[in-house]
Amino acid sequence: MSKLTHLDEHGRARMVDVSGKETTARIARASGLLICKAETLAAVREGRAPKGAVVLTAELAGIMAGKRTADLIPLCHPLPLTKAVVTIEMDDALPGFRVTAEVRTQGVTGVEMEALTAVSVACLTLFDMLKAIDREMEIGCIRIEAKSGGKSGDWTRS
Repeated sequence: MSKLTHLDEHGRARMVDVSGKETTARIARASGLLICKAETLAAVREGRAPKGAVVLTAELAGIMAGKRTADLIPLCHPLPLTKAVVTIEMDDALPGFRVTAEVRTQGVTGVEMEALTAVSVACLTLFDMLKAIDREMEIGCIRIEAKSGGKSGDWTRS
């Protein structure tokens, strides 16, 4: 078994030292879903959601969360993001919302956690804003779709 990177020789948690790594352009895309009733989706589409601008609020919440990932995830490096975009699309076939995030930086470590956090918080915000009209919603399928940059190179979900 390889040496654990987030534990020191005494088993204490530590942030990995990335100071020797090369600065490169880092990009990560993540996605997730919020499944809801068709009536809930219709209420949002028609502007009848009780809490107002549901999609816009959730997109902004996702961006804000991506920027604060290091405050939420222990041992995650704080990164200066150069781009954070969260997009939420309504999908009648689910029914529900498809949430995507793209995050970029110039840095020594990747932005996968920032993209995942952005999607997660956007989904949670949708849930919060719609729970008064739909208590059976489900959040799921939160995953990395692609990443680029760094020593491990590019990767895209097959």
